[in-house]
Amino acid sequence: MRRGIAATALVASLALAATACGGDSDSGDKADGPVTITWWDTSNATNEAPTYQALVKEFEAANKNIKVKYVNVPFDQAQNKFDTAAGSKGAPDILRSEVGWTPAFAKKGFFLPLDGTEALADEAKFKPNLIEQAKYEGKTYGAPFTTDTLALVYNKELFEKAGVEAPKTWDDLKKAAAKIKAKTGVDGYWGSTQAYYAQSFLYGEGTDTVDADAKKITVNSAEAKKAYGTWLDLFDGKGLHKADTTADAYAHIQEAFVSGKVASIIQGPWEITNFYKGSAFKDKNNLGIVTVPAGSTGEAGAPTGGHNLSVYAGSDAAHQEASLKFVNFMTSAHAQETIALKNSTLPTRDDAYTAEVKADPGIAGYQTVLAAAQPRPALPEYSSLWGPVDTELLAIAGGKKDLDEGLSSAETAIAKLVPDFSK
Repeated sequence: MRRGIAATALVASLALAATACGGDSDSGDKADGPVTITWWDTSNATNEAPTYQALVKEFEAANKNIKVKYVNVPFDQAQNKFDTAAGSKGAPDILRSEVGWTPAFAKKGFFLPLDGTEALADEAKFKPNLIEQAKYEGKTYGAPFTTDTLALVYNKELFEKAGVEAPKTWDDLKKAAAKIKAKTGVDGYWGSTQAYYAQSFLYGEGTDTVDADAKKITVNSAEAKKAYGTWLDLFDGKGLHKADTTADAYAHIQEAFVSGKVASIIQGPWEITNFYKGSAFKDKNNLGIVTVPAGSTGEAGAPTGGHNLSVYAGSDAAHQEASLKFVNFMTSAHAQETIALKNSTLPTRDDAYTAEVKADPGIAGYQTVLAAAQPRPALPEYSSLWGPVDTELLAIAGGKKDLDEGLSSAETAIAKLVPDFSK
């Protein structure tokens, strides 16, 4: 592994007269002194950030010529804040970028391509779908830092009492829910009205909200109607909890699951530590995790989430070189293992799934479902499409609109976001 050579070549190719640098970086760096780079971390400041701050200190100890200015930026503010800062040449050198932001910022020229640089010296170690998700127009603009996907999580004890196995299809889930209700008295499944959680139904029918390659809106297609019809049916029936259309629906579903009041839900690994805090999972091994059920195509799929570490294209050569080294360290097997053990998040590379990491049944379980995770298309507007779908699915689940009317409205709203797409 030729660490540093690619990064040095990149720096040599940059114009020496470049004056733009990260506005949050220490502009007073001395030529013979340490370079100070700024990292905007968008993780949870209480539960996750301390792990990252400790790794920053470890990196600095091993790289005396580099200082890292760590800044925790609230996730819900970071996208707009970075957009504004980058547009005025005042962005940090490194951003923990949600995977959905990557193509949009790459399109604007805010991110540095990382292909052939030290940041991706271990590219072959990362899961291929995560590298694919970090690409835009053939170039890679982020190093996979954290990953996640959705799975069917279930209460093993309740399933065993009802004499049912983890479902492989949505129809299996419906039948299992009825048996669980009959045998235990609790609901077998509680679904979400949110568009992100409904993606698996679309994938199960071989479709999505849009076909990015064909530049076509597909949220109102026959396949999508079938997918959302299946989603809607799972709010009505024996052992199926009715749709919660309140603002606190997410919390209600989560609380019901961890307290044993519902036997299964669709959820991501960011809730692993919270699962274990619930009375139903004092024994961690009671948590079952399987791939989301398949649709009529026989295929199952769930959206890939997570974050990349991206480097600001406006930083000067010295800051970019230091940033690439830092990104390489933070996405190394050592750092990924450390983060997984401390934060219960999923590593982005297989060699970080050590025996100690996989001793956590939650992480081990979610690792098994990553194969079904589908990368988002490299469409800058893609993540914004869930907004109008959220609105319409809420209305449909609440009985305010029928399925055809809601999906037609979603199609119209999406057309405004991607005006060059056909219906």
